[in-house]
Amino acid sequence: MLEGFDPNTIADEAVRQVVIYLMNVVEAQQATIEEQAEKIQRQSDEINRLKGEQGKPKIKANKSAPNLSSEKERRESQPRHKESKQAKIRIDRVEVLKVDQQRLPPDAQFKGYEEVIVQDLEIRTDNIQFRKEKYYSPRNQQTYLADLPAGYKGQFGPGVRAWVLSLYYAGGMSEPKILELLHTVGMDISAGQISDFLIQDQEPFHAESAAVVRAGLASSPWQHLDSTGTRVNGKNEHCHVLCNPFYTAYCTLASKDRLSLLRVLQGGAHPAFRLNELALTLLPHLGVAKKWCKKLTQLLPHHQDWTETQLDAWLAEHLPKLGEKRHKGLKDGLAIAAYRTQTVWPVVELLVSDDAPQFNWLTAELALCWIHEFRHYNKLIPHLPYHRQLLESFKESFWKLYRKLVAYRHHPNQEDADCLRDEFEQLFGQRSGYEQLDERKALTLAKKEALLVVLSHPEILLHNNPAELGARQRVRKRDVSRQARTREGIGAWDTFQTLVSTAKKLEVNIYQYLHDRLAQTNTLPSLAQLIQQRAQDVPLAASWGHVP
Repeated sequence: MLEGFDPNTIADEAVRQVVIYLMNVVEAQQATIEEQAEKIQRQSDEINRLKGEQGKPKIKANKSAPNLSSEKERRESQPRHKESKQAKIRIDRVEVLKVDQQRLPPDAQFKGYEEVIVQDLEIRTDNIQFRKEKYYSPRNQQTYLADLPAGYKGQFGPGVRAWVLSLYYAGGMSEPKILELLHTVGMDISAGQISDFLIQDQEPFHAESAAVVRAGLASSPWQHLDSTGTRVNGKNEHCHVLCNPFYTAYCTLASKDRLSLLRVLQGGAHPAFRLNELALTLLPHLGVAKKWCKKLTQLLPHHQDWTETQLDAWLAEHLPKLGEKRHKGLKDGLAIAAYRTQTVWPVVELLVSDDAPQFNWLTAELALCWIHEFRHYNKLIPHLPYHRQLLESFKESFWKLYRKLVAYRHHPNQEDADCLRDEFEQLFGQRSGYEQLDERKALTLAKKEALLVVLSHPEILLHNNPAELGARQRVRKRDVSRQARTREGIGAWDTFQTLVSTAKKLEVNIYQYLHDRLAQTNTLPSLAQLIQQRAQDVPLAASWGHVP
């Protein structure tokens, strides 16, 4: 009976408004019923679990989930160059194959060669017995031994160490599987030794990872940022993924608040705190009332950097009644002001992220991800056919506007920018009569400036896919290894995932890179140097802040 029903066909205005009101009441009640049913089911499952029984099994629907990550759009936006699949294959040796002369007729003429490339792999041990010369000096009572070649340490050479690192951090293999593989090819190695390869004595690689972060931040005034959960020694922490087209960096911290994100933007360094004009502008937005701002201005010295310990002690002494929430807002404001006015680290001018509140005010500008915004609408499940039709029509209009913005990035101009702003306001400002949809649209409309940053900065993306794809690599690592047991272990995760992901973006063979560093040949340029070169060749901010 409700199929095809449209309340707009009702002639009487009063009756139409009543019907629309009742339809929205039905939707609200249906949503409440479904929410309560889920809650009751969870409670029932928990009761059964406490009784030693099992709850209701979670059986997913036999259908593919909708693609909300915009990976298709990301692939389509990249230029494609058709070339031979064998063009990039390195030739290790050439063999000339001759025709059996007995097969040839007397009039056969030589016409050159037909080339065929065959790929093969040889995995074998390369165990070396070094005979080190040994001398003894009776006068000095000292023994002199020849040194091992560079890169050889203990009982294992750089080759096996580079393979272990590559298989674990780039290949996603677990330690037991790597051990099994090495035993298969004839190596005598223990599980503890593999663990040491992955974690111990990695200071040179930690330094290279830090250099990648600094070079990546300097390569562009805009960056992507996202976070995902990570367990460290049984505790929940957060892995922060910072990236742009040249690099991807990982930093695992205990929290994901603003102070933690500022640490990420400064390569893991602890934030400083500074009272200046920018801080006084930010504090009201962070929930600090004017009276506290006034007291702070009168008591706290201006343009002086404080550590967190020093600031906490000062606030406890001079503003003891500040309150926990205002205390946090005040520290956030002073830390952001110090970050955005410091000159030690490259300052990020614009972040591309989701709409989590901790990203607000970190940078001068914030661009929100359209894919994340659409997910809010995908959570709406209307009960009435008319509302389902309204929602589907809106979704089509949403993606139509999105595609126009994608096209605008390639040919930006002021006239199109003005038209797209008007279309945005019309799409999200027009009421449909479906109350839940209209409330959601009003929330999106309030984010207009953050969602339309691309109109003034066409060089940025409309989505946060690069950071999400980086976070997905940590999720895969988490699936294989579950958690890191020590701070040293999670530091190795961050360092090598940074190097592996950045090497992939720069088209560097990660095994060759690791082997080059472990063997101490250092013939390959550092990833930081490559980032600097790419940034000069392909600047990511050639039109920063300017629309032709």
